[in-house]
Amino acid sequence: MGSLFRSEDMTLCQLFLQSEAAYACVSELGELGLVQFRDLNPDVNAFQRKFVNEVRRCDEMERKLRFLEKEIRKDGIPMLDTGDNPDAPQPREMIDLEATFEKLESEMNDVNANSEALKKNFLELTELKHILRKTQAFFDESGVFKDYEADHHTMQAMHDPLIPDDDVQLLGEELGRHAGQALKLGYTDIQHGEINVFVAGVILRERIPAFERMLWRVCRGNVFLKQAEIDTRLEDPITGDRVDKTVFIIFFQGEQLKSRVKKICEGFRATLYPCPETQSDRREMSIGVMTRIEDLNTVLGQTQDHRHRLLVAAAKNIKVWFIKVRKIKAIYHTLNMFNLDVTQKCLISECWCPVADLDRIQQALKRGNERSGSSVPSILNRMSTRQEPPTYHRLNKFTVVFQNIVDAYGVASYREVNPAPWTIISFPFLFAIMFGDAGHGVIMLLFALYLVIMEKKLAPKMSADEIFGMFFNGRYIILLMGAFSIYTGLIYNDIFSKSLNIFGSAWKPDPSVYNTSSMDLKNYKINANNTVDRPYPFGLDPVWQLAINKITITNSLKMKISVIFGVCHMLFGLSLSLLNHRFFNKPLNVYFEFIPQLIFMCSIFGYLILLIFVKWLKFGPADTGKAPNLLIGLISMFLFQYEDPCKPTTCWYAGQKGFQITLVVVAVLCVPWMLLVKPYMLRKQHLEGKPHQYTLLNGDMSQDDELLEVVHHVDSETAYPGDDDGYQEKIGEDVCEIDLSTSRYNVHIDSLEKLMKVKPFDFSEVMITQAIHTIEYCLGCVSHTASYLRLWALSLAHAQLSEVLWTMVMTTALSFKIQWLSVIFIFVCFAFWACCSIVILVLMEGMSAFLHALRLHWVEFQSKFYKGEGYQFVPFSFDTMLAEYGLAE
Repeated sequence: MGSLFRSEDMTLCQLFLQSEAAYACVSELGELGLVQFRDLNPDVNAFQRKFVNEVRRCDEMERKLRFLEKEIRKDGIPMLDTGDNPDAPQPREMIDLEATFEKLESEMNDVNANSEALKKNFLELTELKHILRKTQAFFDESGVFKDYEADHHTMQAMHDPLIPDDDVQLLGEELGRHAGQALKLGYTDIQHGEINVFVAGVILRERIPAFERMLWRVCRGNVFLKQAEIDTRLEDPITGDRVDKTVFIIFFQGEQLKSRVKKICEGFRATLYPCPETQSDRREMSIGVMTRIEDLNTVLGQTQDHRHRLLVAAAKNIKVWFIKVRKIKAIYHTLNMFNLDVTQKCLISECWCPVADLDRIQQALKRGNERSGSSVPSILNRMSTRQEPPTYHRLNKFTVVFQNIVDAYGVASYREVNPAPWTIISFPFLFAIMFGDAGHGVIMLLFALYLVIMEKKLAPKMSADEIFGMFFNGRYIILLMGAFSIYTGLIYNDIFSKSLNIFGSAWKPDPSVYNTSSMDLKNYKINANNTVDRPYPFGLDPVWQLAINKITITNSLKMKISVIFGVCHMLFGLSLSLLNHRFFNKPLNVYFEFIPQLIFMCSIFGYLILLIFVKWLKFGPADTGKAPNLLIGLISMFLFQYEDPCKPTTCWYAGQKGFQITLVVVAVLCVPWMLLVKPYMLRKQHLEGKPHQYTLLNGDMSQDDELLEVVHHVDSETAYPGDDDGYQEKIGEDVCEIDLSTSRYNVHIDSLEKLMKVKPFDFSEVMITQAIHTIEYCLGCVSHTASYLRLWALSLAHAQLSEVLWTMVMTTALSFKIQWLSVIFIFVCFAFWACCSIVILVLMEGMSAFLHALRLHWVEFQSKFYKGEGYQFVPFSFDTMLAEYGLAE
């Protein structure tokens, strides 16, 4: 399993790069994606770093590209994605890119400004055209005043009830007082101080009701409004949306009313247009407007064609431009984390990298030097440090989802055992125990297979839909959960709440007892004695599906299976802690933690599992009721309550009392073993000064410092394993390479002494910590074992919910007696049953089982060996960066 079992061996390196070669070397390291740089300028403001101007230039180029992308998407032009991943451009190419983007942005801004101005002009002419047409229709009606009387009564219906009728001076009354005088209708120039008799304009259709109400209340009914809807929807030149508008004409008298009407129109954002007072003038203006509209259509078409050509040309390269700009920006952002030497000619950086990939990193640096033409090679020097290295596991698209489950709890500490390899099997298996239905498992398996087979086509949709992205990323775990659910469903013999009689039932009923005349077929218990000499070959016998005591049998089976798998799962996790203790060279943890924990667990719950198997093997169908009760026996074991003489219903075997008392005593003795011995040994070592004593034993350097958790590479340029004049020592998880020559040996011992400095020993703190761990483990063994009973509880709930759904829906449909309606009824009920099965039993129940399986791994399993106190290795990688932007292949 390689680094998936235990994280990669990491080292801290120092990079010395020539200024002219730094850009190319960092570019090559970004393509490699195996180096995590440290920020050597954490206290320096981002605006005070060396390459801040280059980063700003990249931000500006990115802004221009986003602007172009927005325009391309607005026009619905497909952006060409050839899958190319070009190398980062040279710094001198930034000038060409900036010039290209500046030119494109300038042209697009000019085109957009011209297009907006033309569209605005076109909209005004179109609205004026409709005004001329509609007002001509108003004036062609049989007398303005005849229509005014009718419209006046219409507006009175909108009269504000708060305003008394006596206070309202109507236009009709004014006209009555001036009877016989001709009212000249027309439009005059406001600048010359002439009085407007009417105004015409256009307003949004949804504002008309409020517009009419406001005119009536402010002008107190002394205006006459005519309106007509524009049939075609007009385009807003700013937003590009299609809107509905209405032409209106308002008749009034007096300078005061003119001012009020103007303000109301401005408030409602109505557009007013000049309207000639004579028919011939209106006709002449209309002809001119139509001519200008035709000319504008021609110019607009040419403008749109030019805009389209610009965007199509940009769409062909915009993906590549984004990749180039973001690579340049990432490189300069990384260079800002470097330090300059005193000569300003060399950049110095520190980085974490895997030891196994040092040669590949060296080759990348060499390629960077060759690209830049630098004659001075880059230097990669391994450093010694007290800092804990990052955790790095090599993953693929299959294992990454299981590693994410583990990392959600906590990133593995450096070089500790990784739970992910075991989670690949145990997680879907525990899920399947709770979900166990072969039919629902087939649905899940087919869905996951579709995602796996079509993953290349579906991958681009992942970023657009967050919910779909979660399912797509977890396609492989869904695939395994579906496959395991089919297996456990066959074990339970449960397929959509029904059983399959594949191998023939092993139950043979007695004809004298099981017949239609002597029993109720819907309410009977099966006598397990009526069986042949063989069990059902695979899984549960299908005859239990017909029995009223089905739940009793399946409960007993699933409960015992839950305890067995739970205890085995915890014991396996405990065994993994031994690998950690041995790898980190912690013998005290082995002798005073692992061994007593294992004995404590096995003496109680391991013994319980043995009793379960004894009960299955010793007691057959005939004497099942005579078997001792497991729960009562376990309680009596701790209370030391035993019957004398021992009865068959409470006694498993001869000598049971003495053996069980011995197990309880051993389990109790394990508690002080875990609690007291390790703190005492650590205190003894501290008083003897052993943590700082190193002796040469058989060519190896040994140390007994139990508190030393993190040890790192001391030197990289000295003897390696296999050298004749050197040796290596395993301290914790790293290798300290020591040259035995006198001149260099003292230097390494001095460095080693610096690395071995630990915090002062505090016995009270060690004692309290050990007490907490001991109490947590002892109580956790009981609570965690009980927690695994959720495997039984959720399996029972899923089976019963599936059976209830079938009984209430499909059984009702199949028992429908009217034949010609039964087909339609069955079709409708099946559709309802299928939808409920997918939504409730597959999705909701599946999510519930998933969360419970997650808890069993995080709390019950991983707590036995997994600390999860590390931090993730995040290398400088172009692929990772582009994937975040959705530009990866």
